[in-house]
Amino acid sequence: MTTADLDSVLELEVALFGAEAWSRQMLAGELAQQPDSRYYVVAEDEEGIVAYAGLMTAGGQADVLTIAVATIRWGQGIGSELVAALLAEAARRGCTEIFLEVRADNARAQRLYQRWGFTEIGIRRGYYQPSGTDAIVMRRDLAPADAVARDAVGGAP
Repeated sequence: MTTADLDSVLELEVALFGAEAWSRQMLAGELAQQPDSRYYVVAEDEEGIVAYAGLMTAGGQADVLTIAVATIRWGQGIGSELVAALLAEAARRGCTEIFLEVRADNARAQRLYQRWGFTEIGIRRGYYQPSGTDAIVMRRDLAPADAVARDAVGGAP
């Protein structure tokens, strides 16, 4: 993802997350930290950007910051492709574990992460604002083999 992608990403961000969408300023700030501690990727088709994802790395730990797929593209494996890309990048950067927060009311995303080996380790009450929705915290160990997870698109490595 580059700053040239911001308009399309923001459009998708607002469509998917409404009042809880990240602002242009937040996204631009994240992109400014690439490639040092951030990694952002987009998925495109002939219509433009249909999905994006972001990762933060520090030391041996990685955090999935966001994964978003246009609703018209749900169920087509794009979410799995993005998870694979983030796992591969985290492993490439030498991370040994990866964390994420997922909305407690987003069973679809929870199932995706479970298929990729993430397990629930806690709950952050009222994490998502302004709705006050809880977040489920999930964790997964990473191994050097995850650096090739990108080749396992369509299913867990």
